[in-house]
Amino acid sequence: MNDMNSTDMHRSAPTIHLVGAGPGDPELLTLKALRAIRQATLLLVDDLVGDGVLRYARRSARIVHVGKRGGCVSTPQAFIERLMAAEALNGERVVRLKGGDPFVFGRGGEEAAHLRALGLRVEVVNGITAGLAAATSIGVPLTHRDHAHGVIFVTGHARGDAAPLDWAALAAAAAQGLTLVIYMGIATVEAIEAGLLQGLPAATPVAIVQHASLPQQRHACCPLSALARTVAGEGLSSPAVIVVGDVAAAARELAAPRALADAGARRIA
Repeated sequence: MNDMNSTDMHRSAPTIHLVGAGPGDPELLTLKALRAIRQATLLLVDDLVGDGVLRYARRSARIVHVGKRGGCVSTPQAFIERLMAAEALNGERVVRLKGGDPFVFGRGGEEAAHLRALGLRVEVVNGITAGLAAATSIGVPLTHRDHAHGVIFVTGHARGDAAPLDWAALAAAAAQGLTLVIYMGIATVEAIEAGLLQGLPAATPVAIVQHASLPQQRHACCPLSALARTVAGEGLSSPAVIVVGDVAAAARELAAPRALADAGARRIA
């Protein structure tokens, strides 16, 4: 009998699904994500996955919460990767369930590379990333023919051994007509504000959205020069997304009728 060739071996290898759970609202799940969740016998779940999403898991499925939230104690990444591989090789239908999209600040690239190096198959199921959901939830288009011809997604939370981001350079890019969408930026908001002010006007519109798409969502709008002060004054915290650019003014316009009706200058919703 001929030995199996590498193609046959790959086809017979277990498949692990890296699934984007979206920003939290279960109605924003894709059909493909829903199918994978329902078929899973083991789900490894990040902190930012909404409880409503897990209601679609089968009753017999094992659900293991593995953390992953900036500024908090997290499950070691190496442990998660070993667990995924071991359980898949043990016959489990493994789904790694991540908030947002697995390939947008979700370490999906690291996990996929590690699993494929072990000879396992990986299928990635995209999810709506928090930056897109946050902007849409407050009426902000990330691109607009009159205001922004592109968008930059960036994280404000760099690895401990990585060089800090050059916010002045990002500001220069944004000044050319690009929207900045900053994930995990609350902890470093003062440095972000100072860096961006090196290349953007102080009056540049900014919107901060906390818990995008969830019932407890809140947002605030302010000029760039008041970003850190607004975050502190309104008590905004992670998880939150910061949108910087002219398109963020749309959030102010959306809130204006209610603000007038309330005879106040409410910025928070």
